[in-house]
Amino acid sequence: MGRFFDRIQHMVITWHGEGCFKCQSGEISILSDPSTLRFKPNIVLRTLVKVPPEEEGGEILVVNTPGEYDAFGVNIKGFQLKKESTESFIKTIYLVDFEGVRFCFLGHISEMLEATEMEGLEAIDVLFVPGGGKPFVSQGEAVKLINQLAPKIVIPSFFKDTREFMKEFGKQAEPLDKFTFKKKDLSEKGTELVILKI
Repeated sequence: MGRFFDRIQHMVITWHGEGCFKCQSGEISILSDPSTLRFKPNIVLRTLVKVPPEEEGGEILVVNTPGEYDAFGVNIKGFQLKKESTESFIKTIYLVDFEGVRFCFLGHISEMLEATEMEGLEAIDVLFVPGGGKPFVSQGEAVKLINQLAPKIVIPSFFKDTREFMKEFGKQAEPLDKFTFKKKDLSEKGTELVILKI
């Protein structure tokens, strides 16, 4: 078993502004909420889409609605934020299992999760949550979500300045160009804050 995990490649996360993150391991990459597909990922996650969703991607798998998907060895579960969705648009959060690492993308979330929405969001390794306040959850609400979901790593999105977020969270971090790790490197003690820069 140890030899198998030693063969697992590093996971590399980069931020490209707003809610756009690229998660890559080897030749496979996932891109969340991109403004363009120029990075040519294997999978795109859309957490906010108009109804009906626009067709895009070609050979790229674009996941833009709730449901369960399996592709490129990646398992994706999308959960609709029903109280935040309307007849015009759908908000979805995603739980993604990729190379043994579990990611949770809270996307454009602007209200606290209800108990029923929390079900299934367990054993999260990396959580992406808005860290800049309005029009998304406030920094205080973001910290409550972090405490409820208890990820090993939290990475804020949708921010111009992280000082208020770090103050609410009670932790400091220097911005990184990219975050590189292996599953075995993740701490079992508390949640580590990772801040990325463009």
